[in-house]
Amino acid sequence: MNYSLHSEADKELYAAAEFYEKQAGAALAKAFLDEFERVAKLLVKNPRFGTPATGGVRTYPFRRFPYSIVYRPTSEGIRILVVGHQNRRPNYWRSRA
Repeated sequence: MNYSLHSEADKELYAAAEFYEKQAGAALAKAFLDEFERVAKLLVKNPRFGTPATGGVRTYPFRRFPYSIVYRPTSEGIRILVVGHQNRRPNYWRSRA
């Protein structure tokens, strides 16, 4: 089991890491990426952990950062559709689902 990222989710992930690096340094950017990996691995092992949303997708929040992963369980693992800030542009990603 593994995960894959939608191309837009990949961009969101690295844009957020870049933001943290510019604002607070490489250590915080690395902590953000580490938190993403922690959540992604957790969801691969337990794809039903996230909160169900419409259209068969689920959401799961980061612990330390105001971000969530929106994903869809698949037969191979999970497909990450969004790495989004919890308080910005709600539901902008609906066309990805």
